[in-house]
Amino acid sequence: MEQKRQKFSEIKAGLDDAESLIRKMDLEARSLQPNVKAVLLAKLREYKSDLNNLKSEHKRLASANSNQAARDDLLESGMADAMSVSANQRGRLMMSTERLNESSDRIKESRRTMLETEELGVLILLDLHQQRQSLLHANDTLHGVDDNISKSKKILTNMSRRMSRNKWIISSIIVVLVVAIALILYFKLSK
Repeated sequence: MEQKRQKFSEIKAGLDDAESLIRKMDLEARSLQPNVKAVLLAKLREYKSDLNNLKSEHKRLASANSNQAARDDLLESGMADAMSVSANQRGRLMMSTERLNESSDRIKESRRTMLETEELGVLILLDLHQQRQSLLHANDTLHGVDDNISKSKKILTNMSRRMSRNKWIISSIIVVLVVAIALILYFKLSK
């Protein structure tokens, strides 16, 4: 009897742990990107449903077990000399124990699945972190390229101004030379 109570308290603790893990996973899943979030939230709904089924089964078995325990205590106090339990009660007790073991196995399986999901969530978060680092690095590189383009533009603008100035200077020199040659020819020919 004590062993059953201990088993029930272990299952109750397992259910509480599972519920806590589902809540944590729900919070993590809601902070992810929409496409990943939808898949994880669907999985979490399944886990919540399974957990609620396990809780209701646990309550049903616990109440049946407490009723059984009260009945057994009453029978033991009323019939101290009756040491054997009927085959029917044994069968029900065996069925209850079997259901309890099945529930415990399902809780363990749910917990394992939750841990796998949590691990998957951690991997996704790490991947997102790496992608963020890559994007930040690309952003820094783009800023560097942008700065270089700005410097190149300034240099080209300065070169263009110098070329224009040099054209004006050369044009001015050519005009002065043409005028000078015309004047020299005029004075030479007029003598």
